[in-house]
Amino acid sequence: MNNAAVVRKKTGIPRLLEIAGEKRGLLVLSGVLSVISTVLMFFPFVAAYFIVAELLQHAASPALSDMDSIRQWGLWALYALLGALLFLYAGTMASHIAAFRILYSLRVRLAEHLARLPMGYHTRQSSGTVKKLLELSVEKIENFIAHQLPDLVGAVALPVIMLTAMFILDWRLAVACAVPIIGAYSLQALVFYGEEGMGKVREYHDALERMNAAGVEYVRGMPAVKVFGLTVSTFLQFHNSITGYRDWAVQYVRFCRRPYIAFTTILVSLIVFILPVGVFILSGQPDNQAFALTLMLFLVVAPGFAAPMMKLMNLGGNMRIIAEGVERIDGIFAQEPVPEPLNPQKAEGYNIEFDNVVFSYDDPVASTRTEALAGVSFTAREGELTALVGPSGGGKSTIAHLIPRFWDVGTGAIRIGGGGIREMGTEQLMDMISFVFQDVHLFYDTIEENIRMGSSDAGYEEVVAAAQAASCHEFIECLPQGYQTRIGEGGTYLSGGEAQRVAIARAILKNSPILVLDEATAFADPENESKIQAGLSELIKGKTVIIIAHRLSSVREADQILVVDEGRIVERGRHNELIDRDGLYRRMWRAHIDADSWTIAAEKASKAVNE
Repeated sequence: MNNAAVVRKKTGIPRLLEIAGEKRGLLVLSGVLSVISTVLMFFPFVAAYFIVAELLQHAASPALSDMDSIRQWGLWALYALLGALLFLYAGTMASHIAAFRILYSLRVRLAEHLARLPMGYHTRQSSGTVKKLLELSVEKIENFIAHQLPDLVGAVALPVIMLTAMFILDWRLAVACAVPIIGAYSLQALVFYGEEGMGKVREYHDALERMNAAGVEYVRGMPAVKVFGLTVSTFLQFHNSITGYRDWAVQYVRFCRRPYIAFTTILVSLIVFILPVGVFILSGQPDNQAFALTLMLFLVVAPGFAAPMMKLMNLGGNMRIIAEGVERIDGIFAQEPVPEPLNPQKAEGYNIEFDNVVFSYDDPVASTRTEALAGVSFTAREGELTALVGPSGGGKSTIAHLIPRFWDVGTGAIRIGGGGIREMGTEQLMDMISFVFQDVHLFYDTIEENIRMGSSDAGYEEVVAAAQAASCHEFIECLPQGYQTRIGEGGTYLSGGEAQRVAIARAILKNSPILVLDEATAFADPENESKIQAGLSELIKGKTVIIIAHRLSSVREADQILVVDEGRIVERGRHNELIDRDGLYRRMWRAHIDADSWTIAAEKASKAVNE
């Protein structure tokens, strides 16, 4: 089912409750247990009332008081308190189980949906923003379901029970207690749920996402930070995001200060509202001992409103922040994934055909469109090597990224084995293609598991064979734990060339009929480049291979060379054919030769100076 279709029209608190409702049974159980716990917590007040009543009835002769009754009420109060704690524990366990199951489901759905989104979404969104949504916003939902929702039930149930009992005992005193509570909450709702208050919550999420994104960039750019002597203060983007978050926090505190003080003052001063009413009534009935006892109970119970009322206020503030995070999570689900065909077709062969493909990078936020490809047509035949060369930014990587359908083309068509890739299922398409990026990403896991990602059911011997073909077996064996060495924090960090060879081993193990190499030997030294080329020569036999190359010497033997410039194929042919023409490829080849000659000339000049 399309996750985008799962998104409801509900927003804010109703949407939060809708998410919590995915485990309705456990949460209803948690709520019932929480209410029972709340009722039992109120029982000691009832016991205190009857104990005080018994003592007041025999105020002149306390010895005549029914001590057995007093002890019985005291024991019942103790039992009620212990029962309240037991039911509270059971309710909390039920809510935690529900929360963890909901979080697991939500994170899995988010990860699956993100994997189905076009690459354009990931290029527009910073990794810090997505990280914040996947971690912090989802964790806040867990906190709401596991802790705040049961607290919310209890915090609502206790005042309702107390007010109901008060209205039963004396409606006049109950009104004197209820009116300031209603007024305090009306003030809170007016301030914090108004347009300005909700705007402050949106600013909080914006500031936090900017700080997370800048923090990720700061850490990733640590080599440049150290080389240029930068600090948090001089790395302006990170510094500005931190100060921006600080400024928001200060402004929000100032915004909350007066209504918070007013709300708190009213709640902790309920006696001030009850006492004048009670004294006024009692002044007309000075001998009314029953009313005096009721007034005393109100004065004892009224301060008990402060704790649940303050809890409700804090819950309300947290729920506004959580609700905004949920809205942003729903924003991810609202993004349309790459559409899947209803009746997936199978490829009849592995020729790749671009038919008058036009493609543009769209930025809906900035409302801009950048044309990347204009009328690109070619055929990369099965069993042949097709090379894409040309100036940087000409469209080579775009062509390669369109083959596994990272984006959908604007007009034209891309076919594999005669079938359009839009009519093929994503899983089938991914099974057919191995892709080695220039910017390699290895996961925080062992080297063996990083290679095995190419084929999850491959045995250890197959992993080693793939590593040998990619010329990385030797350096892996020299690592502290060999293939069990963990990459990243707590393990080891590989050089750019080593990481790229591990990625090539992963592609070799996958053994797909189509292989796309985005400058796969960019970080290799001449010796290792020759080893990798030897491994690749075995790998590409019988496969459809597309390679993006900046070193023209690495594609001299290609079956077809496509020269890409400004989104168009301006030349095509084999190396010798293109050299014979007076075109862009010939100029690029001369520049390549001149670069090598310049290096030699520089060395000769250096020797001459030394002499």
